[in-house]
Amino acid sequence: MDHTAHEHEKHAHGTASWGTAVKATLHCLTGCAIGEILGMVIGTSLGWANVPTMVLAIGLAFLFGYSFTLFAVLRSGIGLKAAIRIALAADTVSIAVMELVDNAIIALTPGAMDAHLSDGLFWSALLGGFAVAFLVTTPVNKWMIGRGRGHAVVHAHH
Repeated sequence: MDHTAHEHEKHAHGTASWGTAVKATLHCLTGCAIGEILGMVIGTSLGWANVPTMVLAIGLAFLFGYSFTLFAVLRSGIGLKAAIRIALAADTVSIAVMELVDNAIIALTPGAMDAHLSDGLFWSALLGGFAVAFLVTTPVNKWMIGRGRGHAVVHAHH
């Protein structure tokens, strides 16, 4: 039995490995980080207030997070409508947890919301938020994959 078949069998029995959860979370984090950094850079460089900047960053995090999964699923030959449903099912909870934790860290770090792109505080709060979000989201993804949800939905289409 190859590694992939072994992972699918584990998912069917209600367990998922930490390695699988870490990979799913890193996949999610990549899309979220690109979108969120882009949103923060755009909002900050345009001098937007905190709330519109965070809304843009979170929106772009979801867009990029879903896009990574969508393009991977489309490559497997599935139609666009089905691929969108799969991406939404696979990533919504993971992205939402990641964004909630990451943005809470940024919002609660004194001065981070008012820091400029050239400030170390801006980048340390943002990257520190990603690190904490990764640690919180990985067990969530492990639990979901073990129950056939989250990224387990994508694995069925590889």
